[in-house]
Amino acid sequence: MKPHDAIQLPTFVKEKVHRYGPVFRTSLFGAKVIISTDSGLNIEMAKTNHVPGMPKSLARLFGENNLFVQSKDSHKHVRSVTTQLLGSQGLKLRMMQDIDILTLTHIEVGARNGGLDVKETVSKILIECLAKKVMGEMEPEAAKALTLCWSHFPKGWFRISWNIPGNGVYRMMKAKKQMINILKETVLKKRASGEELGEFFKTLLGEMEGEEEKISVESAIEFIFIFFLIANEATPSVLAATVKLISDNPKVMQELKREHERIVWDKSEKEKKTGLTWEDYKSMTFTQMVINESLRITSTAPTVLRIIDHEFQFGEYTIPAGWIFMGFPSVHFNPEKYDDPLAFNPWRWKEKDLTAIVSKTYIPFGAGSRLCLGADFAKLLMASFIYHLCRYRWSMKAETTVLRRFILMFPGGSDVQISQDTEVENSAG
Repeated sequence: MKPHDAIQLPTFVKEKVHRYGPVFRTSLFGAKVIISTDSGLNIEMAKTNHVPGMPKSLARLFGENNLFVQSKDSHKHVRSVTTQLLGSQGLKLRMMQDIDILTLTHIEVGARNGGLDVKETVSKILIECLAKKVMGEMEPEAAKALTLCWSHFPKGWFRISWNIPGNGVYRMMKAKKQMINILKETVLKKRASGEELGEFFKTLLGEMEGEEEKISVESAIEFIFIFFLIANEATPSVLAATVKLISDNPKVMQELKREHERIVWDKSEKEKKTGLTWEDYKSMTFTQMVINESLRITSTAPTVLRIIDHEFQFGEYTIPAGWIFMGFPSVHFNPEKYDDPLAFNPWRWKEKDLTAIVSKTYIPFGAGSRLCLGADFAKLLMASFIYHLCRYRWSMKAETTVLRRFILMFPGGSDVQISQDTEVENSAG
């Protein structure tokens, strides 16, 4: 839990690996844990174990009956519904325009104000976009209260699990209760008045085309809470770290601007009014290279978290059932797989498959049956934000620090300064 450089494995892990090798057992937060930096074991564990592993503070936060650890049928239904929203087809048909408009709007506001905090801005974009798709139209007061809850949610999920007034777990449970109440009240009001819930919520309940209810409203709301919670913590932080990496590398920023100017110049006046299209997104080759490289270099937290549900043998290791497994993606920093692995070098992805979200040497989104369902959504949001930001003159403070205490931290914020004049307009002029 000691804060450390975000582009490094935790000191605790590095010291243990040096002493015991790539796989070792330990005790964390009162739980028996196996920590692995062996890529083969990590992939095997992801494929053969399906229950997510977590300390008690996380389990309490998510709830004993959450859909992440319920029966395989419930989990399969939830994954299917979520894929409809966040899979490539769902993003193309239902999300692309909303993401583009929200990103453009927030960055324009930042440009008028002379700057913005990347993490906070992306969080607003994400919540506004997902809330509308999931819940449908919300009353302004409810939407404002929900946003306020997210902004006050305490950081540092992996902590000692004592739920006593004043500590982190207590604050987490209080924030969760407020959020659940807002979501539940919104659903009940909509049902009572005959208003439409969001398509995602209706599909999750099984209310589409006269189907029988597949899960309870309470279970659906619990899932929506966790869905928002995970999305709101992961993507804004990674994107803020990506902006820092771009700002520190002028050649990368120059190449991004060149790619995005080409997209704008290739559009007719009519096409410019339609905003960013799916075809534009797919043509952002270098942007995708930047995103892949950032995900590789910032993935220093465990991306495979499981409860080991059966004992099995892997090489010289006997992996016992019942333990928590934490697999760190150290393969991302293996010099045999990546030349000069600590360097931020997007060009290393040239001529590679940029659509792949997992491989034996690349697991930023995990692997197996628990592969992150929001991977495509995260990459689209990142690309849209970078595209609109790079149309302006901007810079991030040189003293901006990116640390990690399991999750990414920005002690001094993630502010960028933006000039209201765009590069594209000036170049075209």
